[in-house]
Amino acid sequence: MSSPHRRVGALAAVLAATLATSLVAVPVATAGHPSHSHSFPPRIELPDGFMPEGITIGRGATAWFGSRRDGDIYEVDLRTGAGETISEGPGTPSVGLKVDRRGRLFVSGGTGGDARVVDTRSGEVTSYELVPAPEAAFINDSLVTRRTVWFTDSRSARLFGLPLGRRGALPAQDDVITVPLTGEWVQPPAPGLGANGLTETPDGEALLVVNAGVLYRVDPATGDARLVDTGGAALTNGDGMLLRGRTLYVVQNFLEQVSVLKVSRDGRSARLVHVIDEFEAEVDVPTTVAAFGRWLYLPNARFSTPAAPDTPYWVTRTSRVGHR
Repeated sequence: MSSPHRRVGALAAVLAATLATSLVAVPVATAGHPSHSHSFPPRIELPDGFMPEGITIGRGATAWFGSRRDGDIYEVDLRTGAGETISEGPGTPSVGLKVDRRGRLFVSGGTGGDARVVDTRSGEVTSYELVPAPEAAFINDSLVTRRTVWFTDSRSARLFGLPLGRRGALPAQDDVITVPLTGEWVQPPAPGLGANGLTETPDGEALLVVNAGVLYRVDPATGDARLVDTGGAALTNGDGMLLRGRTLYVVQNFLEQVSVLKVSRDGRSARLVHVIDEFEAEVDVPTTVAAFGRWLYLPNARFSTPAAPDTPYWVTRTSRVGHR
């Protein structure tokens, strides 16, 4: 029989050998679970022919995109770039979209003149007619506020709203709100597009809407629209917008840049503080923007590229402050 000292020494040797083997055997990354150095790719591929427009980001690094081609909704894990279609569209566009705390996507229906609510958990879809056919419409962007979900129509001087009930209950079709835009609002003549990107003022009392390169502050109760004093900064080709605190990001699609403005709490004035025109991956007419951590994500609509079933589309990531 071996002595206690020998048994302890042998046990220590076995433990040391096991530890050494385990350290060598553990891979840096396994299939489907990339290492941190390969996580959060700066370019995320979307399905060929997808024709993206809107983006929204929810909990757990999950992003959703809408297709202008057929209205499909595509879900992506920003950590890996992996994605799948979670809701088939009605054959009309999905343009701007926002997600609420309940995992519901509020989708602007573009030329369909409608809005859709897609429950990302159950797959249930609720539709609202905002503009009856054959009246021309382009329901462009959406915004979830505490009591109402708002939508812009680029073809008319009006906003549409879905008033939310207790615990976020969705309204009936007859309860849809229509708010004509008045005051200093100037609607571009057809075929020009008017109201586009939409967000709140920092104090939550009014809405900010970009229209033909001009920023307006809109009272949602009355529709009274007033020009925001931007200190002479033009928002030419202004598209999707994102507000974080008092920082407003405005995507300028064909200029392939994002203007960063500091907005007063009441939204009556704003000053240009930065222009993001360098990106971590290629851009080709980015349209909208959403934030995750220190990054901004922008889908590329590629408006200047003929759309075909094999046309590639992707999402570009960049730093919020415009530099690496």
